[in-house]
Amino acid sequence: MFKLEISYQAILLIVGIIAGIWLLLKLWPILLMLLTAVIFMTALLPYVEWLVRRGLPRTGAVLIVLAIILAVVGGLLALLVPALISEFKHLHDHLPDDARRLEDFLDDFGIKVELQDRARNIDWNHLITGQAALDYGQRIFLTIITIVTVIVLTAYLLVDLPRIQRFVYQFVPPGREPEFERITESLNRVVGGYIRGQIVTSAVIMIFTGAVLLILNIPNAVAYAVLAGFVDIIPVVGALIAVFMPTVAAFRESPEKAAIVMAALVLYQQFEDRFLVPRVYGQTLNLPPVVVLIAILVGGTLLGIPGVLLSLPVAAAGRVGMDYVLERRQTALTPPGPPDQPLAPD
Repeated sequence: MFKLEISYQAILLIVGIIAGIWLLLKLWPILLMLLTAVIFMTALLPYVEWLVRRGLPRTGAVLIVLAIILAVVGGLLALLVPALISEFKHLHDHLPDDARRLEDFLDDFGIKVELQDRARNIDWNHLITGQAALDYGQRIFLTIITIVTVIVLTAYLLVDLPRIQRFVYQFVPPGREPEFERITESLNRVVGGYIRGQIVTSAVIMIFTGAVLLILNIPNAVAYAVLAGFVDIIPVVGALIAVFMPTVAAFRESPEKAAIVMAALVLYQQFEDRFLVPRVYGQTLNLPPVVVLIAILVGGTLLGIPGVLLSLPVAAAGRVGMDYVLERRQTALTPPGPPDQPLAPD
């Protein structure tokens, strides 16, 4: 006979775990926005502190930093969005002609494909229906609301950070404050350093892409350079977009220009991966390549594009926590050294 007895403490624990999981699922969008705001707060904190040390009130310093960032991002979007709309209109009007030119180009290399007929048979009215437009409008509206919420949360975190730190320190055991400060500094270095390093790499690819396209006189060169800077934030997939879109635009001018653009951007990706990124980030992330790939796949599977963007800073922060646990374990396992015995023989 098998007899199972469960105490009321165990029942309460199980109920609490189930309620916690349910609450986490319900509040996950809010937690995701809060996590994003914390990451941005960590990246912007050094600039806010720099302004505060020079006599500005903390609220004014936060507003100045956010205003500068929003002005820069808004200006870049003002360059990008009209160009993308123009490119989509060109694609809608001239897709069969572009497909024919691609057929002729591939035919020179002995590659036979039938693209013109397929392009001519595309039903744009079916692809762009009123319901689809409504769905995309709702997604854009929700995205705007999410971005505004993250900006407001970031501002509040930057302004109230001293008060938040005093509140958190109340729960730190006495004598463990230096250890807690060291962990906090490591997290700030990893997460903030990643965001600031990403800004540097995005700026470099933006300048390089714009220079190549302007030299070859490709239409909307500045817009494609801005696009390359934005998509460079997305690991793996962003590199493909940064190469593909300018190459398609250059192909409309001539196949030779498209080949030059593709070769130049592919070579730049190799330069960024092998030279620029290791020197910009240094030991900031300290993650093996396989961990980076797994983090990107898991983040993309669970949360889509936001998961891909947040996967690396979260993984790097997890590495800091793992290093802390392993360090404490190693300290606990290391036996103390022999006591000093001045009169002992050599």
